[in-house]
Amino acid sequence: MNDSESQSLLARIAHALERMAPPVAEDAPLDAADGFVWHAESGTLQAVPAIQRVPLGLLKGVDLVKDQLYGNTERFARGLPANNALLWGARGMGKSSLVKAVHAEVNAQNPGSLALIEIHREEIASLPRLLTRLRAAKRRCILLCDDLSFESDDATFKSLKAVLEGGLEGRPENVLFYATSNRRHLMPRDMMENERSTAINPAEVIEEKVSLSDRFGLWLGFHGCDQPTFLAMIEAYAAHYDFDIAPADLRAQAIEWQTGRGARSGRVAWQFIQDLAGRLGRTLD
Repeated sequence: MNDSESQSLLARIAHALERMAPPVAEDAPLDAADGFVWHAESGTLQAVPAIQRVPLGLLKGVDLVKDQLYGNTERFARGLPANNALLWGARGMGKSSLVKAVHAEVNAQNPGSLALIEIHREEIASLPRLLTRLRAAKRRCILLCDDLSFESDDATFKSLKAVLEGGLEGRPENVLFYATSNRRHLMPRDMMENERSTAINPAEVIEEKVSLSDRFGLWLGFHGCDQPTFLAMIEAYAAHYDFDIAPADLRAQAIEWQTGRGARSGRVAWQFIQDLAGRLGRTLD
């Protein structure tokens, strides 16, 4: 084998190794964007240039919880005491959308004041590492875990309890934890009842399970919407995007859509708007 063949072979081997090895993750500084995703495996923050969200004014049927979460977040942005928040309840009613919309609204009033960091449910065990990093930062941060829940064989909830309020250092004063869940106590009822039936002291089992949700000082409940609220969601979206459709036709199509889905929620309303926009040849910018 001559030198030219050797160099060609080495080049192919190098290219093959590059394809096999994942690229080194780049760690974004906290001032690089308003949104980030935490990657536990690499211990890095990935900047999100544009957070996918809807304007706060378009979220209908959640006025009370909207005001509570906005007030809590706005106080935190100003350096005042605030609570961790658990947004629980009916699916598709805008729990995570509300967090993102409130974050945008508060940042509009105080530009750059808050970073929103998404942490996936599977990476909750890495929270101590993330908090250690954020403790030294000057910027205030909201950690968002969407669809947080635990199953019977999952002991991660015990470490989350310690992270939220326990430990010698406690939660960093520049960090809040917001979680969304379909479950008020973050775990299924049968999990509690099964453990209670085999426990020496059943009351202690219940106390341990609910003590996790107690770490959230702010509980915000989301409930299924009625038809007037559902139609108000549809009409707000249609007005926002300036759809050329008669109000009576809009309502009739929306009712037909909800009947076909067998449900009413903010998610169903948005899915209808996406379908309607496509049929009208409109984009949702």
